[in-house]
Amino acid sequence: MKFIKRALISVWDKSGLDTFAKELSNHGVEIISSGGTAKFLRESGIDVKDVSEITGFPEMLDGRVKTLHPKIHGGILAIRDNPDHIRDIDQNGIGSIDLVVVNFYPFEETIKKDGVSFQETIENIDIGGPTIVRAAAKNFQDVSVIVDKSDYDEILKNSHEDKLKVIPEFNYRLAKKAFSYVSNYDASISNHLGILNTDNTKNKMPETLTLHFEKAYDLRYGENPHQEASFFIQPGVEEACVANSRQLQGKELSLNNIYDADSCFETVKEFKEAACVIVKHNNPCGVATDKNIHKAYIDARDCDPVSAFGGIVAFNKEVNEDVADEISKTFIEVLIAPGYSEKALEILSTKKNLRVLESPPIESKGAKLKDIKKVVGGVLYQDSDDTSDEDFVDFKVATKTKPTDDQIDTLKLAWKVCKNVKSNSIVFARDNKTVGIGAGQMNRVNSVQLATIKAKEHYGTEDSVLASDAFFPFRDGIDEAAKAGVKAIVQPGGSIRDDEVIEACDEHGIAMIFVGVRHFKH
Repeated sequence: MKFIKRALISVWDKSGLDTFAKELSNHGVEIISSGGTAKFLRESGIDVKDVSEITGFPEMLDGRVKTLHPKIHGGILAIRDNPDHIRDIDQNGIGSIDLVVVNFYPFEETIKKDGVSFQETIENIDIGGPTIVRAAAKNFQDVSVIVDKSDYDEILKNSHEDKLKVIPEFNYRLAKKAFSYVSNYDASISNHLGILNTDNTKNKMPETLTLHFEKAYDLRYGENPHQEASFFIQPGVEEACVANSRQLQGKELSLNNIYDADSCFETVKEFKEAACVIVKHNNPCGVATDKNIHKAYIDARDCDPVSAFGGIVAFNKEVNEDVADEISKTFIEVLIAPGYSEKALEILSTKKNLRVLESPPIESKGAKLKDIKKVVGGVLYQDSDDTSDEDFVDFKVATKTKPTDDQIDTLKLAWKVCKNVKSNSIVFARDNKTVGIGAGQMNRVNSVQLATIKAKEHYGTEDSVLASDAFFPFRDGIDEAAKAGVKAIVQPGGSIRDDEVIEACDEHGIAMIFVGVRHFKH
């Protein structure tokens, strides 16, 4: 039976370390450390041997060189069942190291700081830490490696007669986590330096792109039941999103559930006022805002109740008892919101299969994430499309008829929805809600026609406003909108036939504004 007799500890994040190190000492483990970690442990009343005592060399180069020495790495890498390895370390006075506890300089936290210098960025690239971790993880059959403080308690459970055992199966799990930790750290350095110049200016895109995602859980199935799937998430994301939401109840999620929930939640985040969005097959089928979130849900649902059946519902405010009661009357696949009242959860719990997700509070934190789209053999990497309200700051009234203030407010709602509908997209809205949505048609006039058809099924189109995600290439779309009773339009503008489109609006008495921004969503 193999035991942990000697540990090397070198960490930046020292939370919980004092308690853990005391337990190691209580189990008879000798602790080796250096620099700030050794100082911290001594101040906590723990006996520590300096790395310099082991290596015979002082720390040097402002701490850049501490653990890079054969007496450290030989002690970690020696295979205990290999006689040649044991002979080598014995002949060279190298003692075995059975446990490595390491976390790295805070590179990602450093680069997020305002005004951080190029040199500070470089100095926060850890060298010794990743080298030690890789060595320990490689020799997992004999060496335990901890990079995550949540594993402190787990390793203490591996005790036998007041000694800590080395358990290869457990060590292998730790090793896989360690290699992932190193990979993510290296990826963040590579990606950041890929856009950073030595004068601290930044390029828009890196020369190479390294992506690191961690498996959150297996999914019920992929796009279709015969496809296996898992959900991988990007570590450290602070913005409220599906990836950092937690499931409170319901069946396992499928790939389509998550994809649609993401589309739904990202749309509802467009609104500061209380809003409800319902999505079906990755397109909004109803959106509404209201001071009363219960009414917002009813208005969104009744835009297209047939499509809303079996859809995804998202709110940007806490779900209360009235909303939960209304939702429980019909079938929906997934509900996502930043919070739920106690009574609401009690009501929703009666719908055993309903997947209920709770997101973190919706508020902007840090830089927007880049948008990544997969193609066979590669990825497309771009800025996120994160404009909406600001698109209206410098809008231009292109027609003789000017929109009213109320129409401008409704156009803003339609515009936020339109940017989240698959192009070509057309959205009709009236009275703080969508009334018809035309999504994903191959030409814009068909999108107008589809939105008209959907609207006439329920709310109707008279006196509505219209948002178009891109310019109208011909006047035919305007003529169709006029037939539907549209009174105001928002579009980017920029067509070679803008004059023809403006003339059509003037003929029909429709107000039209140009915002100069296109929002295709493929």
